[in-house]
Amino acid sequence: MPSQRDRSLSQLLLDACTTGARAGASYIRSRSGDLATIDWHEKTRADFVSEVDLGAEGRITDALLAAFPDALVIGEELTPGVTPGDGVAFVVDPLDGTSNFLHGYPQYAVSIAAMVGSVTMAGVVLDVPRDAAFTATLGRGAALNGTPIHVSDLTEPTRALIGTGFPFKDLDRLAHYLPQFARIASQVSGIRRAGSAALDLADVAAGRFEGFWELMLAPWDMAAGTLLVREAGGRVTDLEGRDVVTSHTPVVASNGVMHDWLLAQLRTDQPLPTIRS
Repeated sequence: MPSQRDRSLSQLLLDACTTGARAGASYIRSRSGDLATIDWHEKTRADFVSEVDLGAEGRITDALLAAFPDALVIGEELTPGVTPGDGVAFVVDPLDGTSNFLHGYPQYAVSIAAMVGSVTMAGVVLDVPRDAAFTATLGRGAALNGTPIHVSDLTEPTRALIGTGFPFKDLDRLAHYLPQFARIASQVSGIRRAGSAALDLADVAAGRFEGFWELMLAPWDMAAGTLLVREAGGRVTDLEGRDVVTSHTPVVASNGVMHDWLLAQLRTDQPLPTIRS
């Protein structure tokens, strides 16, 4: 149970995350009407970065450091190699779903998590097109626009809706992924791939998905969403069921009651290739 001091710090961190997310979202919206003029390039295969990612991250960083001047900011675009220390660190994805944004597909988000040492204390996933703020603080639950949310209570796979992310950056992983997809697709009511892991995790937290898996996520993809799911009553692990999810790792999230079933479906005899960061 967090102490009163921890609860106060968590709220301050959440406030900073929310302010930062709204600063980033405001800039993203301001650029959404002129997509044809946006400069972008491919970082690695099918992994894009645009001037909007960079501009949003800069504005988010300014807002976070205004609230916590001594904090580290670990951003996908500007500071991906920085690792958290013992103090406050913010883990930022300024535009999760860049390809969606560049194509005018309305499924992208700002994701910010606040850590103290190795503990995630607060997180925000802001659905930019819908202006929907998913928030969580450690030990205090999760909310959508201030209204508490909880994972679903479905237990039957045949009624479940599952989210996923394709291994589009590393096609060597398809040999591992496709048997997983086939096994799950044959047993559930549907599988969705919308292109923003942060929003997929938020959808698990909100009870819209019963589960989600992806074979590689970076810290900025999942830090806030992981806290959302756990604070909403769900579970997030790696493929082996370990609760500590590390950098650049496969991620499995669920409503909790279906987690063991989901893990069992994801086990294959095909070895998982080394993850490329």
